[in-house]
Amino acid sequence: MRRKLIAILLAIALTPVAAAQAAPPTWSPPANLVTPLNQVWQHQEQTYNNGNLYGFRNYGWDQIMANRGYINYCVRWDSSATVTAAQRDQIHATLARQHKKWMDQLVGHNAWPYGDVPVRVVGWAVRNRSQLQWTDTSVDIYVNDIRENAPQCSAPCGRFFHQNGQYPNCPGGYARHYDQSLWLTDGFGGGAGGDWGQRMGREYFMNNINANDMTILLHEIGHTWGLDDFYDWTPSGVSNFIMRAGSSASITEFDAWMFRDWWRHLKSRYGY
Repeated sequence: MRRKLIAILLAIALTPVAAAQAAPPTWSPPANLVTPLNQVWQHQEQTYNNGNLYGFRNYGWDQIMANRGYINYCVRWDSSATVTAAQRDQIHATLARQHKKWMDQLVGHNAWPYGDVPVRVVGWAVRNRSQLQWTDTSVDIYVNDIRENAPQCSAPCGRFFHQNGQYPNCPGGYARHYDQSLWLTDGFGGGAGGDWGQRMGREYFMNNINANDMTILLHEIGHTWGLDDFYDWTPSGVSNFIMRAGSSASITEFDAWMFRDWWRHLKSRYGY
């Protein structure tokens, strides 16, 4: 009887259900990446945001946790070009596809709670309404609200302006707030990224809209989640990764583990 019971328990332990319920993997980077990962984290602790790495509360991590699993975007169309409804939807799809490449690095890792992180585009900002060639109400439209010499979505709806996560004066309420902006500027070279979102050339984005990896966007999304630049130093033993601009066109294993390291260090603030 005892032998039979042990056999039954072993069978249960080896079923896919039991395997799926096992504790998720924790911090287990490849041995060759341990040293450079430690170097990167120590460098960030010493230099990031004037030493306020842990006190800052508007990383992409904070945004997604406040929303309980999604990110809202506004598109700042800093351009004289027109946009069709089909292009609008394609821009959304491309942004979501590139964003997912980062989120997929966390699935099943170290108690990360989300299997999917939807990207919602809730607004468009433009200088002239006639540039937007659609009449449906799928997104809020903001016309000629200029900041930094570019159209912006309504400040009362923006998390950058309301980092407590409250939007009492946003016409659409919480559902229509935006966490980040995709800022597409005519003639803009390179890119920029931060807690506010990502900026790059409008031409670059549209010319690469079907690319598997939109390198500049992927790099700038990394900054939104806290990842650093590597203009003046290189960690030991690694040299080609997307956060080291110009060295890789896509997210590498080292990028993925740097990303997971942020979650490892910040997850306790969200109760994980």
